[in-house]
Amino acid sequence: MRKLDRLIMEMIEFDKGEPRRIQHFFKVHQFARMIAVLENVSEAEMEIIETAAIVHDIGIKIAKEKYGDSNGKLQEVEGPPYARDMLVNLEYGEEIVNRVCYLVGHHHTYTDIDGLDYQILIEADFLVNLYDHNSDKLTIKTTCDKIFKTKSGTEICHKMFGL
Repeated sequence: MRKLDRLIMEMIEFDKGEPRRIQHFFKVHQFARMIAVLENVSEAEMEIIETAAIVHDIGIKIAKEKYGDSNGKLQEVEGPPYARDMLVNLEYGEEIVNRVCYLVGHHHTYTDIDGLDYQILIEADFLVNLYDHNSDKLTIKTTCDKIFKTKSGTEICHKMFGL
């Protein structure tokens, strides 16, 4: 089994009993992968993007248990240590672990985006959340115009939502 498949199975175990969360990371992973392919990222960047997309919301469960709330900032605080443990146990390299944990710790921060991997993760997460939250056209258009920067993510957003 590929490392990425083992990671997916670990996240399914981590989020067992929470089908919505499992469905979410699958969808974010697929959008992130598609945008990354269309943007011609390197294999190294692809590994980071796919890995981060799978574990990006790992902090939700912990935040809910600790605080009874799972807002974005709490996810960013609580997620990285759990992501780190999971990735180290699956023998990911230190550089990948560090970058993925950084992305998990910032995926609800939409300023100072410092890399294509970060941008793609945010766009993929928005593509899923805008749909899942039944966002109105104005919210979708505003988000697409303000947040999306990649040509591919922007195109997917426009086509998917009929903008």
